[in-house]
Amino acid sequence: MPAKFIFTNILGVFVFNENYKLVDGLLFKDLDQFDEKEKHEKQIEEKHGSLEKPSGDDLYKILEFFKDKKYLSELRKKNIALTRVSVKDSVNNDLLIIQTIDAVEELNRTINLLTKRLREWYSLYNPEVSNKVKDHEKFVSSIVQKKKDKLLEELNIDKNDSLGAELKEKDVAAILLLASQINNHYKLRSHYEKYLQELEKETCPNLASILGVTISARLLDHSGSLKRLAEMPASTLQILGAEKALFRHLKNKRNPPPKYGMIHEHPLILNAPRKNHGRIARALADKASIAVRVDYFKGEFMGDKLRKDLEKKIKNLR
Repeated sequence: MPAKFIFTNILGVFVFNENYKLVDGLLFKDLDQFDEKEKHEKQIEEKHGSLEKPSGDDLYKILEFFKDKKYLSELRKKNIALTRVSVKDSVNNDLLIIQTIDAVEELNRTINLLTKRLREWYSLYNPEVSNKVKDHEKFVSSIVQKKKDKLLEELNIDKNDSLGAELKEKDVAAILLLASQINNHYKLRSHYEKYLQELEKETCPNLASILGVTISARLLDHSGSLKRLAEMPASTLQILGAEKALFRHLKNKRNPPPKYGMIHEHPLILNAPRKNHGRIARALADKASIAVRVDYFKGEFMGDKLRKDLEKKIKNLR
């Protein structure tokens, strides 16, 4: 009975007749041969002539053939091996960027929470410095590096006029230990921010040039991958991160639709008059959409040109 069907799986290329009996086959020795399955299928077809790939009931009958113990154990073994390779290969720069920006965001939340506690605690000992130095990072760095008397001297405050309590050395040490740990968090965040820049320089330099490293990473995190971000129209990219506002609008038309999502943090929007925010967000999303597609399809760097075009367009709005 002549051969009719050709079927390929992780085990090899198999040829069946119309009664679903095995006529011929080629077993793969390893996963490399499976990766070249099209070449092996072509060789089999040249040997047997025109063959069709099974579907529907034909496919079901052929799959039953592999329930045989002769094939089932090896099929399971090779599928597990293929899954392991696929999992390893799935780790790319997209995932590294997502993990890094998540780490930075979590560090920001931790730093803000602990610094609030540190300010309240340190104010018992030296309230003048805590009230005067508003920048959190500068405040933490200052109290780690300098003693109370030195800090008061820099603020032209006599230590006898300070409202802070005279704490025991062990009590001051407890406060400064927290300050030291927060300072280490700042250093860790700085390290990850530099690492994020390096990753985006390799993965999405055009997008980072238009939106900046942080916003680009947040959009990538929100979308899940560079591919998904590249597939989005500019209008979707523009409101990415504002889904709740969009759903409120869809549920009740009296609520206005969102004009922007995460890209609102971009300096071009923040520094512009409020009446122009919507138009700037639209122009920014248009250029970002072009940039991310160039990045995904591995085009040449054109971030500088896109940014100049964007700045020129926004300048005409004012």
